[in-house]
Amino acid sequence: MQWTLVIPLKPLSRAKSRLADTAADGVRPGLVLAFAQDTVAAGLACPGVVGVVVVTDDRRAGRELSALGARIVPDAPARGLNAALAHGAEAVRLIRPRAAVAALNADLPALRAEELERVLCAAAEFPRAFLADAAGVGTTLLAAGAGRELRPGFGPGSRVRHRASGAEELLLGGVDSVRQDVDTGDDLRAALALGVGPYTTAACAGLPAPGS
Repeated sequence: MQWTLVIPLKPLSRAKSRLADTAADGVRPGLVLAFAQDTVAAGLACPGVVGVVVVTDDRRAGRELSALGARIVPDAPARGLNAALAHGAEAVRLIRPRAAVAALNADLPALRAEELERVLCAAAEFPRAFLADAAGVGTTLLAAGAGRELRPGFGPGSRVRHRASGAEELLLGGVDSVRQDVDTGDDLRAALALGVGPYTTAACAGLPAPGS
């Protein structure tokens, strides 16, 4: 099965406020963009991915992520994360009505294409499926096969919500890079231990060690 990834991204100036103790206001937008760049680059390198759609109104992010090969879709609903994801999935299916779509967090700087491929291959066995985050509370990926609504329920406690919605939880080992999203300094330290991509590596140069 071939997948199109839908990645939501807030305006950079408003994203990742919980990283304030690690990255100052003037630095944080560039760090958030770097997370997204490494996420998109790894997604596009995944054999099972035919395209990446980023839903964002941020001009700088749109320009940089488009240069990597992503299609940029404006956040027309402007009603939060889940509305943006549903809008992105609809934009994909306006062009390819039977497309398999997977919502993916934009903050996966350690993402490995081969691990993402394992997750997507597992998701292909079910009408809808999701992967919990490293904390075991949230969700980093929600997949919907051809003809299936995405029905995103991201946000705090989304693991329980997605399970209750009928999506199959993917209980996979060895896919830590797909689970490790970054909201806090501790999360960033965990991602750095896994090995982040080149954009995040460059953006982190000169930052104090997370948690120090």
